[in-house]
Amino acid sequence: MKQIPMTMRGAQKLREELDYLKNVRRPEIIRDIAEAREYGDLKENSEYHAAREQQGFCEGRIQKIEAKLANAQVIDVTKVSPSSRVIFGATISIKNLDTEDEQTYRIVGDDEADFKQNLISINSPIARGLVGKEEGDIVMIKTPGGDVEYEILKVQYL
Repeated sequence: MKQIPMTMRGAQKLREELDYLKNVRRPEIIRDIAEAREYGDLKENSEYHAAREQQGFCEGRIQKIEAKLANAQVIDVTKVSPSSRVIFGATISIKNLDTEDEQTYRIVGDDEADFKQNLISINSPIARGLVGKEEGDIVMIKTPGGDVEYEILKVQYL
């Protein structure tokens, strides 16, 4: 299986979710199943079927997280020698040369991406266009809305 790039924060969030699912959610579901069995006939017991369905979702998510963590390539960007080059985990300030809008993004793994919090996936068009470039570079990014020209203002390893 291929390595999955992940920041330290992303790996920690997955570990916390895994811990919650195993130690809180799983026992809750087991209690719900036991309680629903007490209602009698399982064929027509909607509470039982709902609890079993939740159990399937929970166990599936646990397996998915465990697989991701097993194949994670955790990158601590704070331990990388500072430079002006855009890499995975870096925080980048860019300026749209058409609109003069400035934006700051952090390049993260797919699971961590949240555009509303300015966390963009390494596989997004913006991140793919920025990786490997340096402060001061002008970059043309192909976006769904057309080509957009950006200037890289600042690269930080936070």
